[in-house]
Amino acid sequence: MRTLFFAITLVVANALGAMAQTQWQQAQPGVWKSVIGTPEKYSLLSAAECSASKDGFNRLPQVELPSLAQDVSYQLVDGKTMLQIPLTKNEHLYGFGLNFQTVQQRGKILNLHVDHYGGKDNGRTHAPVPFYISSKGYGVLINSARYLTVYAGTSVRKDSPNAPEAKDRNTDKNWSSRQASDEVAVVVPASGVEIYLFAGPTPMDVVRRYNLFCGGGALPPRWGLGFTQRTKRMYTAEDVLAEVDSFAKRGFPLDFIGLEPGWQSKSYPCSFEWDSTRYPNPQSFIKQMDAKSVKVNLWSNPYVSPASEIYKQIYPWSGSHTVWNGLVPDLVSKEGRAIWGNKLEKEHVSIGVSGYKIDEIDGYDYYLWPDVATFPSGVSAEQMRQTYGLLVQRVTYDLYKKQNRRTFGLVRGSNAGGSSLPYVIYDDYYSHPDFITALINSGFSGVLWTPEVRSSKTAEEWIRRFQTVVFSPMAMLNAWSSGTKPWSFPEVADAVKDYALLRMQMMPYWYTAFARYHYDGIPPFRSLNLDFGELNANEMANEKQNTDLDTNPYLEKMTKEIKDQYMAGDYLMVAPLFAGQQSRKVILPPGDWYDFYTGKYVGSNQIIEVAPGLERIPVYVKDGGIVPMIAPRLHAPSKGEKVDLEIRHYGKSNGSYQLYDDDGETFDYENGQYTWRNIQVTFDKNGHPHGTISKSTKGKPNTINKVTWKFMTTK
Repeated sequence: MRTLFFAITLVVANALGAMAQTQWQQAQPGVWKSVIGTPEKYSLLSAAECSASKDGFNRLPQVELPSLAQDVSYQLVDGKTMLQIPLTKNEHLYGFGLNFQTVQQRGKILNLHVDHYGGKDNGRTHAPVPFYISSKGYGVLINSARYLTVYAGTSVRKDSPNAPEAKDRNTDKNWSSRQASDEVAVVVPASGVEIYLFAGPTPMDVVRRYNLFCGGGALPPRWGLGFTQRTKRMYTAEDVLAEVDSFAKRGFPLDFIGLEPGWQSKSYPCSFEWDSTRYPNPQSFIKQMDAKSVKVNLWSNPYVSPASEIYKQIYPWSGSHTVWNGLVPDLVSKEGRAIWGNKLEKEHVSIGVSGYKIDEIDGYDYYLWPDVATFPSGVSAEQMRQTYGLLVQRVTYDLYKKQNRRTFGLVRGSNAGGSSLPYVIYDDYYSHPDFITALINSGFSGVLWTPEVRSSKTAEEWIRRFQTVVFSPMAMLNAWSSGTKPWSFPEVADAVKDYALLRMQMMPYWYTAFARYHYDGIPPFRSLNLDFGELNANEMANEKQNTDLDTNPYLEKMTKEIKDQYMAGDYLMVAPLFAGQQSRKVILPPGDWYDFYTGKYVGSNQIIEVAPGLERIPVYVKDGGIVPMIAPRLHAPSKGEKVDLEIRHYGKSNGSYQLYDDDGETFDYENGQYTWRNIQVTFDKNGHPHGTISKSTKGKPNTINKVTWKFMTTK
């Protein structure tokens, strides 16, 4: 019988402060909790209102408490909690939130602080999630809503059993001011904290347990996985309707459109009330949009204008400081949450608005509330800063849950515990290569990220950016400032349209990938490391390099820094090109790989160089891969609509795939109204492929009409 409670005795203390080892209690299968000192009641997980998705744990391997648990120690000093978590030689670390430039995080000093990303991976980012994964197959979550300082293998204790050897700078050419460390040290500015230890055995299993512990991944409505265009600011209802019509006329897909500042009577701060001159009849406008099969998403920030009807009502339930002279609702207090939420429900949700883009809750320091601010709930300004993104997601999500309608929106800040909330992070930083690295890192931290297309200097940049949003959680064009359209660069407009339609064709594949995220905790977009382990690209290229982290601890080598390729769903690997690139190297992990577009074999366990031309983003499929497709269309299938299915198979091996189906719009799946259809491809003795799909279940959703097969490699 598995031991549920694991106690360790105290280490001998000295007069300067007691170092103690931890006690562990099982919280979920493969997840253990330790309570150190006196943790604060308010935490990241409490703000997110997490509830574990228990069924998913049953599909993971049974594991024991990781051996490093007995060596996790802490010290309470000056009202702070100092954590020491052991590291072994050549152990690699991933996670610590939404980083944009690096994937491997060992050797970093990070100040985990919700903020606008400023161009450096220093911990100040939109989602500074205090969760990390080790290449050894375990993960650690520090459940604190404080600003945390992390020394990820950078601090060396004098009593360390694995301290590095002192070197003489006078004579040793390899001397470095930076030394390897055998610990992750974390400073928590509180007199206690909860920490969680997640077992593997693989890094993917760790990530799955973390996501399931936080409620499972978000399952968006089908329309949320279609295309979205954000309008230019100050648009009128007539402007929006004309823009929607222009998409239809030109044959470009559009599922939801975002209204930027201008739809409200006041913004910066916000009234949350429709401007009567630009939108004289909001309810009629929403109905007109529904008739065109296009949902409406509203930009907003949560700061209440003096002109808003709720200003006086919410005044007692807001923070001591303002943002742009607008009140900051205390969304921890039930009163502040109710007043703000009721306003959104009355003005927007009840008339059919589909969701929100929630802006400016991350930074900068000069306009957000300062750390000296106070809130009626008693939650500190620091804690409110770390969790406000979670709070606005939770309040708005609950409004739609009450109406049995799914939503999918955008948010500028999030944190640990937010995986089940249907929001995608975005920002005003605009480096295309860094966007892809952020997409890779998002899979380590239980958040979603979109490499949005906002503007471009050239047609080449435009299509390269556009190609990547097709293979991302939210296919978004953001024209709030530039006013650009998908066809703004005529020389690539046809190729752009082809990719927009491809996104729609792949709807069953994307929807199933998100279902796997929801039910099994598997990130829909993720690092190659999670699927294939630590790839040794240097060996593939026959390059010799010092990879010893003890002698070269701050090395960011190619083998651990694959930051421009990623997995999309179970079978696809995407390798984007950026403006100025005519070719690139692609790392093919072990196993046979096939070209997504042609089905031709491309290689195995090697590095190849490809030059696909401007109209192609390289995409590869694992041997035996199955990709379900539908016909090109302008809108996602609606509730109850049946579509013909084309099932594509790649390679020369048998294939297996579980296709997910539900009504695509409501929460009825939580009551069992969903199906998994088993798809199999086998080869007979003559090498001919044959495909089968299981029958639909009576009384369960079934959106599949006619099924055809396309064997891409053997055609």
